[in-house]
Amino acid sequence: RQSSKYIRGGTFMLQIKNLTKKFGDKIAVNHLNLTVDSGDIYGFIGHNGAGKTTTIKAVTGISHFDEGEILIDGKSIQSQPIECKKMMAYIPDNPDLYEHLTGIQYLNFIADVYQVDSEKRFQLIDKYSTQFEIKQNLGDLVSSYSHGMKQKLAIISALVHQPKLLILDEPFVGLDPKASLTLKKIMHELCLEGTAIFFSTHVLEVAEKLCNKVAIIKAGELLACGDMEEVKGNSSLENVFMELTDHE
Repeated sequence: RQSSKYIRGGTFMLQIKNLTKKFGDKIAVNHLNLTVDSGDIYGFIGHNGAGKTTTIKAVTGISHFDEGEILIDGKSIQSQPIECKKMMAYIPDNPDLYEHLTGIQYLNFIADVYQVDSEKRFQLIDKYSTQFEIKQNLGDLVSSYSHGMKQKLAIISALVHQPKLLILDEPFVGLDPKASLTLKKIMHELCLEGTAIFFSTHVLEVAEKLCNKVAIIKAGELLACGDMEEVKGNSSLENVFMELTDHE
């Protein structure tokens, strides 16, 4: 695992300050505080319904929240949403793609949205489609893709504008072992280049090996966060997670 060596002049890439989100009387996320530095691979773990996806949707500007503040490289997702979204990429657990387009049309559409020049997009699309072994399928309609291929296309589309912050919700679901290994290698490369990565996962073994930082959430409450080695101590992440989340 690579520890972060890259911090942008002391500025956190993602700051979540006292985030609170309610659905009626239910508090889904309760005064959550997290900071993700440039170069971090930050794992966000918890049971189903713990508040992971709710937090991620607030961070990405998809969902409104009731209290708190979310800053992307010092900019507010509420007051400067366009500026924030230019710097980030989000891959949901079940990507909803434009199935009437071919793979290459979809990637070019995303590159157009982010104003990526033709030379840079060609280079990145070629690189990542080769690594994920779908280059030969880019001329096919997205509707003909398997779930795993759609997941790969969504990942490539997220990387085509070289985001400073990459947010992933259960990114390894639907990927075969080889594609999962490819994604882990890419995440490490991005980390070393200074990209901040914040992702939720149920696969604790992956989080323990891949992340330099981790946060554990239960019923909207943050139970533990910080450097992976400090959080898990002499135990495994799985043991710490079970101990914290089973304790009432």
